[in-house]
Amino acid sequence: MSPVAGKPVVARFDGELLSSDGGLLTLREVEKRLGIAELLAACIDDPRAPERVQHGLDQIIRFRMLMIAAGYEDGNDAGALRRDAMFKLAMERLPEDADLCSQATISRAENLPTPRALLRMGQAMIGQYCASFRTVPKRIVLDIDDTFDAVHGTQQLRLFNAHYDDYGFQPIVVFDGDGRMVAAVLRPACRPKGTEIVKWLRRLITAIRSHWPRTEIMLRGDSHYCTPEVLRFCRARRLDYIFGVAPTATLRRHVATLEASSAGYVAQTPGTRRRRYKEFHDAAASWDRVERIIARVEAGPLGVDTRFIVTSLTAGSPRRLYEDLYCARGQAENHIKAWKRHLAADRTSCSRASANQMRLFLHLGAYRLMWVLRALMPRRSLWRRCQFDTMRLRLIKLAVRIETLSKSIRLHLPRSSPDQAILAYALARLPRLVT
Repeated sequence: MSPVAGKPVVARFDGELLSSDGGLLTLREVEKRLGIAELLAACIDDPRAPERVQHGLDQIIRFRMLMIAAGYEDGNDAGALRRDAMFKLAMERLPEDADLCSQATISRAENLPTPRALLRMGQAMIGQYCASFRTVPKRIVLDIDDTFDAVHGTQQLRLFNAHYDDYGFQPIVVFDGDGRMVAAVLRPACRPKGTEIVKWLRRLITAIRSHWPRTEIMLRGDSHYCTPEVLRFCRARRLDYIFGVAPTATLRRHVATLEASSAGYVAQTPGTRRRRYKEFHDAAASWDRVERIIARVEAGPLGVDTRFIVTSLTAGSPRRLYEDLYCARGQAENHIKAWKRHLAADRTSCSRASANQMRLFLHLGAYRLMWVLRALMPRRSLWRRCQFDTMRLRLIKLAVRIETLSKSIRLHLPRSSPDQAILAYALARLPRLVT
């Protein structure tokens, strides 16, 4: 390296009790109270001889989730991190204790769950979601969506998708209205059919109502999920819904006059835009009955754009239902981005579909750790709205020197850290876990 002030600069990786993840204990406190690792481990039958087990399944899962949340999405990183002093502390071990599990042990654990075990894990994650509320909510909104996950091998369930011009998966994910991740299921890269959606929704709703039998549930999604089977299911289970509807010639006939008048207004006043709404009742040929449909017609310099939504809600103006309720589902796209880009949930490179579903659960658990950590921040601060990668960079990726004393363990963090106050605030609130 170039000298500084005439002196040579020498860099060596010889720091013994140093780590670049000084804020990792915040995630450790969150996971310790949520208990996600223990819940998932309890769903898996461990075939190993108990007297020869060095790393329990809960320890393996906890280590992997902490790695993902800290930005180490590749299991190969465990080869070096298993000796990291901060990761040992996060796993309830002293820096001088034995190393954590290796990458090979993690890979074996990912391939261990059977289909029945994966079903139990999904149920356990829903149970943990319900248990995370301080009081039973009167009403929840569930945003259901799917996202493309490109693959680069011969994994089970992979499928070519012409829209993305690539092979991959298209997992279905569910978030609630506040951004908590509820569930994720691996599936081929194709548009889900109504029967497939209902089969999965039946398990999801049954699991939620086993904890909250009186909570009102509303489903929200785009036109992929507006199928006759889904609509029938929602009515049978007394679920409210608001879905996008693909435009058809039948629906457009209801708004032809409105589109023409809106376009005429914009033509007479160049540079302006006009948004108008219309409500009517109609049904697609495959639907069982007519539904309340809301049309949003927007005319501008580029022409007329019309969108349709269908809802079971009888109250509320068309404008409020579309702008305040349906459009809010767009926030789910940001949640998916955080899950995929900031937590690398698309790292589904295992050959077996069951192992890749296990990985989705691990990344779902890491998402919940980060979401709860962000929810601990002051309500009116920018930290409540920051992205996961920003929070990781500012609160977790901190240089630290670990000092083991006879009666305590001291962590020496940088004196120049600009976020000392918020880190101390988070650590003070973690024991109460007010989310």
